[in-house]
Amino acid sequence: MPSIEHIITGFSLLLIISIIASKASSRFGIPSLLIFLFIGIFVGSKQIGDISFHDTRLAQYIGVVALVFILFSGGLETDWKVVKPVLWHGIYLSTFGVLITAVALGFFAVYVLHFSIIEGLLLGSVVSSTDAAAVFSVLRSRKISLSGNLRPLLELESGSNDPMAVFLTIGFISILSETSKSMLDMIPLFVMQMGIGAFMGYLFGKGILLLINKVKLEYDGLYPVFTTSLVLLAYALTNMFNGSGFLAIYIAGLMMGNSNFVQKRNLIHFHSGIAWLMQIAMFLTLGLLVVPSKIASIAWTGFMVSIFLMFVARPLSVFIALFKTGLFFREKLFISWVGLRGSVPIILATFPLLAGVQIADMVFNIAFFIVLTSAIFQGTSIAFMAKLLKVEVPFKDKIQYPLQFEQTDDLNTRLIDFTIPYNSWMIDKTVARIGLPDDSLITLIARSDDFVVPSGKTKVEAGDVLLILVNNNNLQEILDLLSSKHRDN
Repeated sequence: MPSIEHIITGFSLLLIISIIASKASSRFGIPSLLIFLFIGIFVGSKQIGDISFHDTRLAQYIGVVALVFILFSGGLETDWKVVKPVLWHGIYLSTFGVLITAVALGFFAVYVLHFSIIEGLLLGSVVSSTDAAAVFSVLRSRKISLSGNLRPLLELESGSNDPMAVFLTIGFISILSETSKSMLDMIPLFVMQMGIGAFMGYLFGKGILLLINKVKLEYDGLYPVFTTSLVLLAYALTNMFNGSGFLAIYIAGLMMGNSNFVQKRNLIHFHSGIAWLMQIAMFLTLGLLVVPSKIASIAWTGFMVSIFLMFVARPLSVFIALFKTGLFFREKLFISWVGLRGSVPIILATFPLLAGVQIADMVFNIAFFIVLTSAIFQGTSIAFMAKLLKVEVPFKDKIQYPLQFEQTDDLNTRLIDFTIPYNSWMIDKTVARIGLPDDSLITLIARSDDFVVPSGKTKVEAGDVLLILVNNNNLQEILDLLSSKHRDN
């Protein structure tokens, strides 16, 4: 039995190695999840690390807790104004899309792998959800942006399709375990779980906001501890009431991210860091759980399932779910290719193992193989496909302002930024001549790679980004003034 010092040292080194190795994601466009998984596999092999780990239940616990924080952080960083135009598109993909993927792959498993119908549907459900977070890391590293609403659509799908995959997986496991149950029993269960999950998510979203703004903690460091506790409580209580805890967590994070509350910026940064820590820990754990020889033994089977998923099941689900959405053919094709599989299929594959399902070992190994092949083939070719299908636009790094301002409900003031168009009437005008209300102030100008602290005599140039402190009562007036094509002086 290793000492606590050896365990802490080993875990710390694994984290450090994973973080440093993830730089390959930026250089070669390799999804970070693939790197974390391989590190886990390597240190678990007898030839390298020889770390023995076979506790499936512990791996599942780690995966579930990690997923809770990843989904909450995803909701927290989702801009509702951006995803609202594609809300129904995202809902179609995260419900009907997941179901169609599971059914299509299920029947493939029945006819090719000779599974029973329920066993095939179970395999399809396990691998039916996507992980767009890995996609975005590749796009950022390769400096590729997507046209139109593709990015918010993929972001919304990835954050909201996990509850459906979890529901289907647990439902088909229960049918296999209890022969008295049928697929018809899943319909009222679905309505109940999603309904309770959505209601509890809304309730906790409102409740957490109220508590954070009303409870004045003496130490800033207690706010992250407070939200961490409330997030875990929200997931646990929702599940206790037979709701979808994952859906509740995502909705609560979405509500918080689009509201004003105390320590908002610090809490978003904290939960982003926690999400990364959880992601690394989860993939390392799942990598340790894998036996490479078992994965190799089903390589051909896994490869056939992966090919069908990538080229048939995923495109079929996307084109059916987005049939009348007005998206171009090439956009749907790109969404189909970006169906990158991540942590959730491997976590869900531990459920049949713990339930004692007869084909559990094969489902787990196939799911793991699918994640690997998806990351290798789809993950490394996303930038190429974006160019090929002409859905990319020039990448623009987000400006990091040296001046920060935290908006709360107690203040009637906010910071906004506005980019000066190249045909704006403000070009070559001094700040004083722009004519902002007396209670508003241009505090900073971002110009190329530099920042300018303006005076009344500073002239505005095309492409400048103005950082403006405004009174909320005058916000619309100011936006109309800045956006107007001309102004009489």
